[in-house]
Amino acid sequence: MNENVSIRRVGILGTGLIGASIGHGLAAAGWEVAGWDPKPEALDEALELGAITEAYADLEQVIQSGIEVLVLAGPPDAVVETASVINPSCLVMDVSGVKEEVIVSARPRRFVGTHPMAGREQSGPSAASPALFRGAAWVVVTDGADALDLDAIEEVVALLGARSIRMSASEHDESVAVISHLPQILATTLLAAADDCPRAMDLVSGSFRDLTRVAASDSAAWVQLLLANRREIVNVAEDFRRRLAEVTALIEDRNAIELHSLLARGKELRSELVPQVAVVNISLTDQPGELARVGRALERSGVDVRDLQLRHAPYGGGGLLTLSVRPGEAETLRAAAKQQGLPVEP
Repeated sequence: MNENVSIRRVGILGTGLIGASIGHGLAAAGWEVAGWDPKPEALDEALELGAITEAYADLEQVIQSGIEVLVLAGPPDAVVETASVINPSCLVMDVSGVKEEVIVSARPRRFVGTHPMAGREQSGPSAASPALFRGAAWVVVTDGADALDLDAIEEVVALLGARSIRMSASEHDESVAVISHLPQILATTLLAAADDCPRAMDLVSGSFRDLTRVAASDSAAWVQLLLANRREIVNVAEDFRRRLAEVTALIEDRNAIELHSLLARGKELRSELVPQVAVVNISLTDQPGELARVGRALERSGVDVRDLQLRHAPYGGGGLLTLSVRPGEAETLRAAAKQQGLPVEP
């Protein structure tokens, strides 16, 4: 990173989940954050929540307000349209989920395409958080970008707690088609298949919920993403169709050896995605103060929680809380939970 790079005033066009989360993080670091949104209610909410420090009724007013970097944080169609018509003197970046089309629309401006690999099922400034990007990968696209501009954007990314990954626009669009866009399609298709199976939804448990979690995301935003990246999505979907046919053939042929090899390889690859953890299962009843007791157990044990999942009972009335902690810390947490009167599963 270039030590001479220093940005202290940013403009954000679009104060939804991503734009407001960026604003929260930079405002917390002492930056001036000028914001605009086509929805006045979203802009007002972002200002009230502290995601921006100044609200403007017109995007040109933001551009002319002395900002050093401008963030285009709207949906892909809006980013393409805005990038093609604005002509600010400052550095411009976007955060949309498709890159090639945006990069083309932004030429020849000072522009760096980016994409934070973070989000939530909820949308809007009320769902925003300065912690949204901590530990996340943040793609920084090198196509047509100046070296100092790349340094400046990576300074912003680092300040928000994310890690920069440089790649080309085509590499990005192909990669997200595999790890983001295809899973969205699969989640929706799985839910439709389960809905058509008369009793399947009565049996849904944690694994199915995990696989279909992304289907709860904003459908309108996903329509834009899928259509904008249609070429890459069609390619990876066809490849997936081929792979699925190969698995089906193994099952149909009762080829236990090859099937086991495939599943074992999947298990190996999955284990490389997350740090090794130990699991503690706590049964929760439908009683006031249950989660407070969990909180006290976590506080007193001092363990590092890597992940958590709550599997609800089918008709309410509590559920099973699964906490993933560092290896060697599970017994400490179990003991603290028992001291709080919480039933710990074996």
